[in-house]
Amino acid sequence: MIRYLLGRLGYGAVVLVLVTVFVFIAMTFIPSDAVDLMLADTGASEEQAEALRTELGLDQPVHQQLAGFLGGAVQGDFGTSFYTNEPVVDLFLDRVPVTLQLGLLSLAVGTVIGVAFGILAAVRRGTRTDGTIRAVAVAGLSVPNYVVGLLLLTVLGLWFAWSPPFVYTSPTEDFGSWLQQMALPAIALGTSAVAGTARMTRSSLLENLGSQFIRTVRAKGASERLVLYKHALRNSVISVLTLLGVNLGTVLGGTVILEQMFSLPGTGQLIFESVQNRDYPVVIACTIFYAGLFVVTMIIIDLLYALVDPRIRAAREAGK
Repeated sequence: MIRYLLGRLGYGAVVLVLVTVFVFIAMTFIPSDAVDLMLADTGASEEQAEALRTELGLDQPVHQQLAGFLGGAVQGDFGTSFYTNEPVVDLFLDRVPVTLQLGLLSLAVGTVIGVAFGILAAVRRGTRTDGTIRAVAVAGLSVPNYVVGLLLLTVLGLWFAWSPPFVYTSPTEDFGSWLQQMALPAIALGTSAVAGTARMTRSSLLENLGSQFIRTVRAKGASERLVLYKHALRNSVISVLTLLGVNLGTVLGGTVILEQMFSLPGTGQLIFESVQNRDYPVVIACTIFYAGLFVVTMIIIDLLYALVDPRIRAAREAGK
C-alpha cells in the first residue's frame, strides 16, 4: 500500500509540473503583458516600459522565466504580484479559506442530495418520481453553474425582494450572515454535482440490486431495507467516490465566475482579477493550487476505494 501511495504521489508531482509549464507558456501568448496595462494611462515612454519589464523579469526568454519560477516554487516562493507588490503566497493564503469553504459546502450539498435522489429514483424505478428526478438531473447537467446563480439571484430578488449579503463575513464572526452569503453560490455550484451524483447512484444501485449477490441475500430472508442500505448501496459507493473527483473539478472551475458574481473574496475572484491584469505569478500560483487540490483529492479517493472494497485492498497489498 505504501509503495502504491508513493507512486500516486509521484504521478501527482508530474501533473503539477506539467500544469505549471502549460499555464506559464499559455500566459506568454496573450497579446499584451502586465506592463502594457500598468502604463496604459500614464503616458510613459517606451524606454520606461522596457525598464519596468526588465525590473519584473519580463524581458527574459520564456524558458529562463519558467526556470526561475519553478526554482522559486520548489522552495515555496511564487514571486511577487506585479500590481500589489505583495508576495503571492500572502495574497493566496488570505483568499484560500473562502474558496475552501464554498467548495466543501457545495460538494456536501451535491453529494448528500444527489445520493438521496439517486436512491429514491432507484427504489421507485419506472414511476413518475423516477422520471422527474432523471429529467431534473439532465437539466442540472445541461445548465452552467453561473446561469443557475443568475436565476437564483433574479428569482429571489424579483419575487421575494431578497438578496444575499455582498460583504463577506467569516463563519467565526457571524455564522448566520456567512451562511446567507454562501447558500446561493453553494447551491449553484452544487447543482451539477447533484445531477451527476443522482444519475450515478441510480444506475449503480440498479445494477447491484439485479446482481446474483443481492438475490442470494434476499433468499436468506434479509429485509429490503437491509438489502438496499447495507449491501447494494455499499457496493455502489465506489462509483459515487469516482464521481466525487469529477465534481471537484467542476466546483473549482465554477468558483472563478461565481465568486466574482457573489462578491466572495476567494481565489476564484483573485484569478479573475489577475487574468484581467496579466498578473502572471498570481494566476500560476492559484492554478497550481487548484491542480494540487484535485490531485490530492483523487489520491484520497483511491485510498478510500481500499476501505470500501476489501477486494481492492487485497489486490494492492498483493502488488506491494
